[in-house]
Amino acid sequence: MNLFEVAHFVPEKPMYEQGLILLPHLATLGFGGIYHALLGPETLEESFPFFGYVWKDRNKMTTILGIHLILLGLGAFLLVFKAVYFGGVYDTWAPGGGDVRKITNLTLSPSVIFSYLLKSPFGGEGWIVSVDDLEDIIGGHVWLGSICILGGIWHILTKPFAWARPNVGSAQGPTGLGKYLMRSPTGEVIFGGETMRFWDLRAPWLEPLRGPNGLDLSRLKKDIQPWQERRSAEYMTHAPLGSLNSVGGVATEINAVNYVSPRSWARAAAAGFEKGIDRDLEPVLFMTPLN
Repeated sequence: MNLFEVAHFVPEKPMYEQGLILLPHLATLGFGGIYHALLGPETLEESFPFFGYVWKDRNKMTTILGIHLILLGLGAFLLVFKAVYFGGVYDTWAPGGGDVRKITNLTLSPSVIFSYLLKSPFGGEGWIVSVDDLEDIIGGHVWLGSICILGGIWHILTKPFAWARPNVGSAQGPTGLGKYLMRSPTGEVIFGGETMRFWDLRAPWLEPLRGPNGLDLSRLKKDIQPWQERRSAEYMTHAPLGSLNSVGGVATEINAVNYVSPRSWARAAAAGFEKGIDRDLEPVLFMTPLN
């Protein structure tokens, strides 16, 4: 992934205009390394005990989990702030084939937000893929960010309950903290692979939308209709084929939401099994056609 982005990197243009994913994060890692090597304390335990790790402290596991949850929650709120206050976000359902707009009326009703989770992922309901309203998406991130931050605070302030302690692995040290931390690079391997596969995806509906620096916003607005994007999302997530991810021969998780083989969809459509999402009330049906 790094070599791919370096090969396409244009020094005269900022990274955020080039669709880069990995290089900006490598830069932040470099800044962090310079800080810790030249300016930061030699040991965190002495200056910042909250971020210091003592191998024998089994309670640090919940602290690590809490920190990650809070960071995830803040990331969700970054999208909310961008959509509401800082220029808006791209809305595929906007009239005229999609456009960037600010979100002024968030959907915060729990009955609306959580009703998506109660839908079936099969047939015509579509689970969370059935969302067709950007207000619902941004409002859902408000709920998600709040839950993550509150959960992170809870895990930082509490200790593992008695029923959970016997389940803590003890492969490395008395608390298994090393094994716990080892799973972070495992996750990076999995999600890094998924990111590369998405980045390097070649599909007939996607290639016309690419510019010299990745996906072109103007082409997304002018050369594709919202129903086409919805359809492509269904092909990737709507009726997933189960597969098993493994790292070093050890099964990590069932990869249930992944790219679906078009041949499977073609067979299902020919057999009459593929229903898709009900589009009788699809917003695009009531929008002004593109010129």
